[in-house]
Amino acid sequence: MSESRAVVLLSGGLDSATTLAIARAEGHACYALSVAYGQRHGAELDAAARVAAGLGAREHRVVAIDLAQFGGSALTDTRLAVPTEGVQPGIPITYVPARNTVMLSLALAWAEVLEARHIYVGVNAVDYSGYPDCRPEYIQAFEAMANLATKAAVEGRPLKIHAPLIALTKADIIRRGIALGVDYSLTVSCYQADARGRACGRCDSCRLRRAGFAAAGVPDPTRYRPDSAPL
Repeated sequence: MSESRAVVLLSGGLDSATTLAIARAEGHACYALSVAYGQRHGAELDAAARVAAGLGAREHRVVAIDLAQFGGSALTDTRLAVPTEGVQPGIPITYVPARNTVMLSLALAWAEVLEARHIYVGVNAVDYSGYPDCRPEYIQAFEAMANLATKAAVEGRPLKIHAPLIALTKADIIRRGIALGVDYSLTVSCYQADARGRACGRCDSCRLRRAGFAAAGVPDPTRYRPDSAPL
């Protein structure tokens, strides 16, 4: 196989769109993978399809796995309210138990079939909401596990997990994406977007996104709901 292939986890949000653009710029043929995990809304999956097409992914697949069966997160259990008071210390109720581990495992399975030696994930340890599976040590540990658990690695074809945004601020991520031609109007980051993909403007994800555009000095292309007055 002459080309370098990469599986890119694509949620449809700002960070994963930037990650796909980076993977493409680094010379990989990109295979985008989105996961319908029982999240509150499907708007981000619609956004993922737009982003994959816009950034020239070789293929885009959506895998369904229902983490809502277990609940434990405001993103998978509608009985739990999404916090709107601002980012607080500690791990918030929007943390989805084992989500990144599940998603990276699915990406790993597809990468083996594709004979891809690269997986890209848009986790961030700076402007994030305190999730334990967004830390550098987690990514390093998963890569070590992947290279113990796969036929490809055992036969001498180790796999690399790339987390190119992990040490960047949200403003830095936006600047990088703009330079790579990312159209952020295609993305949806809101934890409780409506059916049209319009953002609430108040959840942690909306606050971090809005602050990032302001800090980057870039106009915010996010479509907000009529009731989402700036805070």
